Amino acid sequence: MFWSRDLGSNFAGINMAAEDSVRCPVCFRDFTNEDINGHLDVCLLEGASDGTPSSTVESGPPDAKKCRTGADPVNTPRSSSSSMADSQSSSSGMFSLFQTNKGKLSAGEQSERVPSQQKSPTASPFSRGLKRPLRETSETPQSQQPDAGVSRAPKEPLLTRAMFASSKPLAEALRPNTLEEYFGQSKAVGQQTLIRSLLESQEIPSVILWGPPGCGKTTLAHIIASASKKKGTARFVTLSATSTSTSEVREVIKQAQNELRLCKRKTILFIDEIHRFNKSQQDTFLPHVECGTVTLIGATTENPSFQVNAALLSRCRVLVLEKLSVEAMSSILNRAIAMLGIKIRGQDFKIVKNRDQTNGSEPQVYIEQKALDTIAFLCDGDARIGLNSLQLAVQAQMSLQQQRASPQEVLVTEEHIKEGLQRSHILYDKAGEEHYNCISALHKSMRGSHENASLYWLGRMLEGGEDPLYVARRLVRFASEDVGLADPSALTQAVSAFQACHFIGMPECEVILAQCVIYLTRAPKSVEIYKAYNNVKTCLRTHKGPLPSVPLHLRNAPTKLMKQLGYAKGYKYNPAFSAPVEQEYLPEELRGVDFFSWKPSDP
Repeated sequence: MFWSRDLGSNFAGINMAAEDSVRCPVCFRDFTNEDINGHLDVCLLEGASDGTPSSTVESGPPDAKKCRTGADPVNTPRSSSSSMADSQSSSSGMFSLFQTNKGKLSAGEQSERVPSQQKSPTASPFSRGLKRPLRETSETPQSQQPDAGVSRAPKEPLLTRAMFASSKPLAEALRPNTLEEYFGQSKAVGQQTLIRSLLESQEIPSVILWGPPGCGKTTLAHIIASASKKKGTARFVTLSATSTSTSEVREVIKQAQNELRLCKRKTILFIDEIHRFNKSQQDTFLPHVECGTVTLIGATTENPSFQVNAALLSRCRVLVLEKLSVEAMSSILNRAIAMLGIKIRGQDFKIVKNRDQTNGSEPQVYIEQKALDTIAFLCDGDARIGLNSLQLAVQAQMSLQQQRASPQEVLVTEEHIKEGLQRSHILYDKAGEEHYNCISALHKSMRGSHENASLYWLGRMLEGGEDPLYVARRLVRFASEDVGLADPSALTQAVSAFQACHFIGMPECEVILAQCVIYLTRAPKSVEIYKAYNNVKTCLRTHKGPLPSVPLHLRNAPTKLMKQLGYAKGYKYNPAFSAPVEQEYLPEELRGVDFFSWKPSDP
């Protein structure tokens, strides 16, 4: 919002002092057209006498902070309170974004507000909570210029106690804002990839981010948001499908239409857990994604082929994010301890003092390298679990240190990590993608007679919480499909295992399932029956015209009329003959067909 001389008619008592000057509507002082915007950023901020927080950052020229009088701004000397405020502003650096108006103004400036506001009653409604875009000027120091809302890592490590004492999870507090800090997804957004080049050029397509929990879907969306806010190319809106209604989505789309029509600015809409929307709710996005009103970024842990509309998938690119490797988790943890000022035991790092404490320095926090390796291995590729486990272990040790009389160093060992992370986090969803992946791996491992792999996938399912009866039912199917007549007793073993699991349940039935799995894995395999029956189904489905009738001699004749029509005429009762009986059992069109060797291409 830029102020000009045309706006003077809208405010009572605002007059032009000269042809090339503009009068401030708050303090009634005259400024040139080039200086009025920078002055208003500071003047409106100081005018919020009720203490209402404002997000405006002081980025005006140094001469903007002066006592509010009608004197010439060039000749009026600086007050001591203004000089103090300037020094505080310059020393606060990037943390000025998080300070309230009261914290920035001295007592002398607060006393000057009352007469100035009583003098100009029209200033109050425009100075309370008014947010204006920042204007970078050449006089503004580089350290005070805003970064469009992008939070950057501090040059010095953060204060460990202050960070771990906050209620915000560590995974959220240390979320990266640039692709350079984004680890573990080089195949998707690495160098020389199409998506990476599109993100850097701000030509962001509509994408569906698909991956396991903690792999970086939400973080990638926040990186796109940070880049968009920094360059001002688009506005970023975040919604969650778990708590957003269709009416709220329509309201966001309406705002996006107005933004595109009036400001020529696109809208990037991030929908977390997009699979929670049903089919009709997902159809709401179709026309707007099609015409480019919104750029949709959806995040899901479920297979988009099953959970996202095919029409919406055709308008978006599916970006598959993989589970984080141990190396990627190690990089993420090393970045976290570097930002927190934690030292690895045995390595030489600069000790960071806690400047907020007057009684002494904050106790230095150490961590063993084995502890970091344990987190990287046990979190199962979930960065959220890894960082939060680190936070839990450090918090516990710092709480114990607070009970001691004198500050001492805090050491986090491997035992502390294992105590907080009791077991490996096994990724498994009984109704999702991992459910079908694991049962398919178990079936194929038994078919290939690989005993160790079969036991592994069985344990993966059972330890992940799978229903043992589901596994037992699949074993019964396997006994006929893959073992078949090569070992007819395999079906009996599988049915007995199903009944035993039904009787005693978990965890006692796990050894029964393991016994049946090994029996079926070692059993000889035969798919003769399976293939023959599939050939029958194919024959029936590909038959041209009406299906052939049942031969008359194979039909029963329970009535006199049916006997007169020829039913059962000429049928040879096999037990009545001592030698094999020559008799046709197939319809005339299929005589001579052998379904054990028949192929669909045969006539």
